[in-house]
Amino acid sequence: MLHALLNGTAGTLLLLGWLAIKGRGPFAARGPDKSRHIKLMLAAVGVSAVFLVSYLDYHYAVGHTVFWGSGWVAALYFTILIPHVLLAIVLVPLVVRLLWHARAGRFEAHKRLARITWPIWMFVSVSGVAVYLMLYPLRPAGS
Repeated sequence: MLHALLNGTAGTLLLLGWLAIKGRGPFAARGPDKSRHIKLMLAAVGVSAVFLVSYLDYHYAVGHTVFWGSGWVAALYFTILIPHVLLAIVLVPLVVRLLWHARAGRFEAHKRLARITWPIWMFVSVSGVAVYLMLYPLRPAGS
């Protein structure tokens, strides 16, 4: 449950960070809010880092998790899981590069890379919650 909570929190922070820099949603009256964007996105990085460390620690100790279903349910699960894992691997260097551009003041490069990185990060966050739900709470009794 911790991993789903961390993924969901990261997704929420990412959405709020995007809204802040775009000056939309709860930030619409103020216009783009760079300071709030920075705080929200750094919080998303922090939550994602905690997730990654706890996820790797858990799977080092427990090993891999076997999916309980078969047929179309298993096909759906793996259709979500495989791109989730592959994109999560790709995401790490993208986020590091994104932070590097921002820290160096290369905001145009940061913005260009963010257009690629943000949707990947959102997908990884949301699909991480979906994978958890399919593995545990949605698991039929006795399977």
